[in-house]
Amino acid sequence: MARRWLLLVFSLVIVVLGAAFTRYNAASAPPGHDRYTFMTVNYTAYEWVLATWEDQVPLCNIIIDHEGIPFAGEIYRDCGETVYENWIDPDVQKPCMNTNKHLCSGYYVHALKSYSAQKEIPAELPPATVWVSLEGCQPVLSAPTNICETSPTLVITGEEPLPGHTIIRIEGTYDGRSFNCNDPVCKFEIPGTVEEGVTVEFWAFSSYGDSSLVYSALVRVQQADTGDPDSHSWYADVLSSQWRGHAVATCSDSWGAFPPVGGPPVWLSTPKLSEELSSDIPYTYLAANLIKQGIVDASACIDGGLNPDGTVNQCGLEQARPAVTAWQNQFDELILTTAKETAVPARLLKNLFARESQFWPGVYEGMDDFGLGQLTENGADTTLYWNSYFYEQFCPFVLSSDACGNGYIHITEEERGELRRALVRRVNATCAECPLGINLEQAGFSVTVFAHTMIANCEQTGQVIENYAGDAPGAVASFEDLWKFTLVNYNAGGGCLAEAVSYPIGLGQPLTWENVSPYLTGACGAAVDYVNDISQ
Repeated sequence: MARRWLLLVFSLVIVVLGAAFTRYNAASAPPGHDRYTFMTVNYTAYEWVLATWEDQVPLCNIIIDHEGIPFAGEIYRDCGETVYENWIDPDVQKPCMNTNKHLCSGYYVHALKSYSAQKEIPAELPPATVWVSLEGCQPVLSAPTNICETSPTLVITGEEPLPGHTIIRIEGTYDGRSFNCNDPVCKFEIPGTVEEGVTVEFWAFSSYGDSSLVYSALVRVQQADTGDPDSHSWYADVLSSQWRGHAVATCSDSWGAFPPVGGPPVWLSTPKLSEELSSDIPYTYLAANLIKQGIVDASACIDGGLNPDGTVNQCGLEQARPAVTAWQNQFDELILTTAKETAVPARLLKNLFARESQFWPGVYEGMDDFGLGQLTENGADTTLYWNSYFYEQFCPFVLSSDACGNGYIHITEEERGELRRALVRRVNATCAECPLGINLEQAGFSVTVFAHTMIANCEQTGQVIENYAGDAPGAVASFEDLWKFTLVNYNAGGGCLAEAVSYPIGLGQPLTWENVSPYLTGACGAAVDYVNDISQ
């Protein structure tokens, strides 16, 4: 009933600024782009002669653009099918070992000459594209959303990269209703939508004679509760690969999941100032390390402030309080900067570091976990596999550009192992030669690494959910719960997450944290407290 009411409102109140709306009729799909041209390039041509061993009769000339003997396909191209079939037949083309070459069967090739030449090669031209943005709205800097004083205006802009050509028309559908604009820019005001948002598809036609690809966006508009019945404003969110505006929440686009209206919960937020990240928690593991490294003088305490097992005693903890507070906040500015660059929530990162290492960015004693976020080789594998952008940036520091260009899944296992170990080393800030036993510059670099590691984990989480639920993650789980599932993936691995989500899905239950967490048992069980600690 609510959806039918919204469609009625849409029909009655939508204000068209440049778009003509009609009832949707299935029309022929836009043709897409097919842009190719030919370019003339200079190259060195190598000419070979193919002849028979038996009577030394030249049969054909072969012209190639590389050093070395011609390939079989080049012989087929220049000498024909019969010669090619004999050339690749091992019974005909036996190695000629005779002194008298006339007794040999098959053919031989002989280099004749090389010279400068030109040839035409096909080249793909850049296609038209389309972008989507909002007009009359301001981004909320502390939350990945936009606030609009009036009903927001959706702006769809075509872009033609070829000189001498222009975008002549934009078409699309809004929640199943078609629209078109005889202009490179299409604008229309949008009314409130259902909380799940509505789908917009759009494409552009070019004077070149083709069209862009068909793009899509998920658009949500919800009225803000200002507490004043005479004041109206709107929250507007857009998820699309073609979005041009304030950065959306990390993984929202790939999940197809909007954050809660008005912004995410506190633990998934990013404040305006680094001071808002400040904390003064008396971390015992951090206090013990500060005492061991001589940063804190606890000589007035029994046993120098440390228990026989190396943990801090109460006196040592009290002596270390000022240093512990200063240490845990020294990364706040870097965390905030990284959050703004990657859109990974700043408070999530700080909570993660607190839970994993208590901000001591070395190696955990007796463990293979390293850095502020305690990265393992398995975790590094997830980062490099699921975050292709990070892989492309990091790989050339370790392997050759040629090897890196094949992608993480296509390089050898030896190369993958080398990359994983290199990444783990980069987040381990332990440094025996450094004044504090810690390389703080390397610790700072690791903040960015862990942000990209979280992006990789939310990508893998989305794939796990889609595999088991058979639908987009945002269609079956909330934004906040998807982040909780991501923390499970980070802490316990994709296997634990997959097993836990399979139970409520199999029982037909909603995919919520409350329904999933009871199935994190055994070796996976520790992930429950882990998620609860970070999300609180």
